[in-house]
Amino acid sequence: MNKKERVKKKPTFTQAIMPIIFMMVTLVIGVGYMKLKAEPILILIAFLAGGIAINLGYTWDEMQKGIIEKISMAMPAILILWSVGALIGSWMFSGVIPMIIYYGVEIINPKFLLVTAFLITAVFSTITGTSWGSVGTIGVAIMGIAGGLGVSLPATAGAIVAGSYFGDKLSPLSDTTNLAPLAAGAALYDHIKHMLYTTIPATIVSLTVYFIAGLGSSGAGNTAEMVSTLQNTLNSMFNWNIVLLIPVILILVGSFVKWPTIPTMLCSSLIAVLIGIFMQGFTLKNGFLSLINGFNVTMTGYEGEVIKDIMTLLNRGGAVSMAGTTILVFCAMGFAGIMSITGMLDTVLEAITRRVKSTAGIIISTIASCFTVAFVTGNSYLSILLPGQLFNSVYEKYNLQAKNLSRTLEDSGTVLVPLVPWSAAGAYMTATLGVDTLAYLPWAVLCYMGIVFAIILAFTGIGIAYIDPSKKKTN
Repeated sequence: MNKKERVKKKPTFTQAIMPIIFMMVTLVIGVGYMKLKAEPILILIAFLAGGIAINLGYTWDEMQKGIIEKISMAMPAILILWSVGALIGSWMFSGVIPMIIYYGVEIINPKFLLVTAFLITAVFSTITGTSWGSVGTIGVAIMGIAGGLGVSLPATAGAIVAGSYFGDKLSPLSDTTNLAPLAAGAALYDHIKHMLYTTIPATIVSLTVYFIAGLGSSGAGNTAEMVSTLQNTLNSMFNWNIVLLIPVILILVGSFVKWPTIPTMLCSSLIAVLIGIFMQGFTLKNGFLSLINGFNVTMTGYEGEVIKDIMTLLNRGGAVSMAGTTILVFCAMGFAGIMSITGMLDTVLEAITRRVKSTAGIIISTIASCFTVAFVTGNSYLSILLPGQLFNSVYEKYNLQAKNLSRTLEDSGTVLVPLVPWSAAGAYMTATLGVDTLAYLPWAVLCYMGIVFAIILAFTGIGIAYIDPSKKKTN
């Protein structure tokens, strides 16, 4: 080898933390205050991280490798994004979502819509094990009901996101529920039982907030007129039949028996298109268009006047609708890839753990690490895996059972990611529900109350499981 290899330096804490601080400041000011798009800001932050990487001895090819690795990790999520977009478009085309909206506005009282939204999505996500699937199916229908009843859309979106992540956090069918104990070295069902210490109190607080908020609002003043207009319009566009529920049943069965997610969603979409053709009398061409470009009320052949609110409600879906979300993920992965391959992220995480000396300190440090990884990478898997690997031996050293670590990883990793606007989850929720991440954030109560109760348990010692010293010696 004649080529001299470049010597790579380990990043100092100052070098490692600089891009993260810059990211926090620019995103808070740019996205939060100035309402700018996040994508250019993320690219700018990646340039700063790249400059530090060059100073550390890394070449562009090496940085590009790190970026590609992160994008590769995100590809399954991106494929699901496109599949959900097609699913929403086809379910609109078939009349599945319009039928749920039609009967939902009749049955649900506006005062209890937030409570209902949380409970329905919690049950749906627990059965299916997927938060994204729950939001993209039943969540979209609930948003339609909220629009018809004049209930706050940010509040409804927050309740839907929180309910969906209840199941994502507790369901044995969920990937993150399986990943957390795997990263921590705990047993799956021990992990699920141990999470009840933080999840049940967080759920009670969530339901209380939604109940009180619901009592203070009975919907818009013209709710009855709006509901009547909505139902009459939908009734003129679609034919109602129990057959319309077949695509929903397919998703539920597929999730329960663990069929592959993407093929199941696509099969459900194609069946929905067939239902739209044979039950609604729509054309094959429009069915395929709904999969790619989304559904449009003009596909129904309805000749009456359609008010803007109803068009906004129905004209949605299609794989193309997720293009903006995909671009955001790519931009975020550019920054995350550079931070990871240069070791800057590891340096920050090591600094967090260096002075840990108590049970409360260990758990709070775990939360801080999960938050840092979630904020920097926007990836729920990384926010579980990296802190899990980092703290595994620390918990054992202080005689803390692994299920304490796995629970904390879920409380501050899995459910925190949808609150990060530039994460794949946050961008997906915004694209699917039509509400900005920062708008629904305060209402996604479960997603941050789990952290609050994790800290309370850390200081009080309640719900903290210790290793039996006698058993530890015999291992």
